[in-house]
Amino acid sequence: MQRSELEQLLTPEGLRLLDSLPPYTNGGDIVRSVADLRKSGHPASLVGTVMTQARLRARATSKFSEFASRMLFTDAGLEQATRLSVAAVHAGRFRSAGITRVADLGCGIGADALALAALEISVTAVERDEVTAAIAAYNLAPFPTATVENGEAESFDLTRVDAAFLDPARRTSGHTNTTRMTDPADFSPTLDFVFEVARRVPTGVKLGPGLDRGLIPSECEAQWISVDGQLVEMGLWFGSLARPGIRRAALVMRGGAHHELTGPEDSEDVEPGELGAYLYEPDGSIIRARLIGDLARSLGTRLVSAQIAYLTGDTLVESPFAQAFRVREVFAFNVPTLKRELRIRNIGSLEIKKRGVDIDPATLRTKLALKGSESATLFVTRAGGKHVAILADRMTPTT
Repeated sequence: MQRSELEQLLTPEGLRLLDSLPPYTNGGDIVRSVADLRKSGHPASLVGTVMTQARLRARATSKFSEFASRMLFTDAGLEQATRLSVAAVHAGRFRSAGITRVADLGCGIGADALALAALEISVTAVERDEVTAAIAAYNLAPFPTATVENGEAESFDLTRVDAAFLDPARRTSGHTNTTRMTDPADFSPTLDFVFEVARRVPTGVKLGPGLDRGLIPSECEAQWISVDGQLVEMGLWFGSLARPGIRRAALVMRGGAHHELTGPEDSEDVEPGELGAYLYEPDGSIIRARLIGDLARSLGTRLVSAQIAYLTGDTLVESPFAQAFRVREVFAFNVPTLKRELRIRNIGSLEIKKRGVDIDPATLRTKLALKGSESATLFVTRAGGKHVAILADRMTPTT
């Protein structure tokens, strides 16, 4: 979004027009909406801007639910924005630590600052990009404890606050068509700067869940979060924001419920053993936090194979930290054999999962030429020192 487009949008006419639009849908409805707006005399540039915002608001519903309908976005800002449910978890840390003044350095469109302000924590949101800062100011306008500053995170005076939160930009600059950066030296601000802030004040940092674990400082708490089965972030917490005795945590958020497994360090693995009647797939947060051993011991299960994140046991145990599957049969991994056996079992819908083997599930699916009315899950992995294909049924939790 260009500054001129935002200025046009942030007028009484622009905001009224945006709020008057029907729910955004793809296809011919868009063409008709644009034509109707142009026929009503609205400038083409404004029509394009409000339609873009309508599209972004529709996309943002998954992160911000009903709040999306009163917020403004950029493509890049929405992509990196924290889900509101997760931002509320972040904000709760600051409140629990008794912190009342927070700097959100690199606030983007203001999602985390919004959650902090909702708890009546005084938050100064700092954003280097002028347009994004203006959008954050609009989104935070209902909260008297929030202010937005257009400036560099590196220049902020930390003596003004009690703590800091940082979500370093991990995409190239711009509002659309950005690409993901993998080198922490390219983040904005850099990890070196982030960790320097953490040495000065209690600090929370949002990072991608796949960040090299070798970069995690030993003195912080690292928490991986998944939402409805999707691994969304790794948070690092320093000073009073880190919980005593916890260095690894996996938080599973599903259907409004929160479940957490924590440990003082990476947990020690359990031994592999024979495949049992049930196979368990740990949540991604458990895998990234390396708490599989602790989970296995709590479930009374064992590894299917060393260094592979599948567990197995002889009894069904429900857990928010793992999906259970009932094992039907085990085959040697051989495409002609699998094709024949699946055809015999009338399986036409097949979920394919793999670990510890170099295959492409999409290519395998094509080779299997599935036909039939039944469904199942196929795990291609290692067990007993060889490649196997495990045919299984996903178990539905009773609670």
